[in-house]
Amino acid sequence: MKYINELRDGDNVRGVYLCKGKRVAQTRNGKPYDNLLIQDKSGTIDGKIWDPNSGGIADYDEKDFVEIVGEVISYNNNLQLNIRQLRVAKEGEYNPGDYMPTTEKSVDEMYDELLSFINRIENTYLKKALSFYFVEDAAFIQCFKNHSAAKTVHHGFAGGLLEHTLSVVKFCEYMIGAYPILNADLLYAAALFHDIGKIRELSAFPDNDYTDAGQLLGHIVIGVEMIDESIRHIEGFPVVLANELKHCVVAHHGELEYGSPKKPALAEALALNFADCTDAKMQTMTELLKDREDTGWIGYNRLFESNIRKTSE
Repeated sequence: MKYINELRDGDNVRGVYLCKGKRVAQTRNGKPYDNLLIQDKSGTIDGKIWDPNSGGIADYDEKDFVEIVGEVISYNNNLQLNIRQLRVAKEGEYNPGDYMPTTEKSVDEMYDELLSFINRIENTYLKKALSFYFVEDAAFIQCFKNHSAAKTVHHGFAGGLLEHTLSVVKFCEYMIGAYPILNADLLYAAALFHDIGKIRELSAFPDNDYTDAGQLLGHIVIGVEMIDESIRHIEGFPVVLANELKHCVVAHHGELEYGSPKKPALAEALALNFADCTDAKMQTMTELLKDREDTGWIGYNRLFESNIRKTSE
């Protein structure tokens, strides 16, 4: 079996993959077909079953591990898998770990580095609030280390939440050195906390899908609730400091239309917004261009509102 990132136009494929998504659609002529999202640990690829009622297609559901026989084609500069045969795989025919996209970096090393930033914080209240989760809560630590930062778009892989959070903290580290106006303790704490709500917004792999809380509240509201939970365990936590910390998290998407209930009103909130946006967009571009050997135009991307391509060598 070839991993998805190894597939090329014209390849014949036979192997077991995770059916991450399944949607019934219709061609322009009204003929039904199945639109699949196929996944392994290296990534995802769109799959099409143009004749779902053929004898070669067995009954299957979303989240099934399926053995696929098909061909890879290029459509609108994107690879697509046309599936001729499909059956649900049996236990023992696959290793679930091969189907979970995972960070390429060391989770333990990243977490140790994250803890080093907590150790830099001098404000006793902020350090206690962070330690409540990142040092003392073993269940939280395990979940945070292995969680994704998104269903799609950027860092949508196991360890992605940790990788993204550490990157945001490092961007903030630069800004703290460049702009003395910034309160280092507040900004570090806000950066470490900013996406904490995603561990409850998204389910664990292989689902990595929105929970009820995620759909109804979103990670920003959930994150503020979690921060408040830690603050309630700290006697005498200053009200003003608590509100400033929560504001940074509430405003970290920067704009109301991007999901933030408030726009940045503090320098630290503005810095966090820039750090978060920069890492998210650069990682998105990285994932779009990863494993592309040519410098042809990929096509229009909604996030960047532009047609993009890989830089020529």
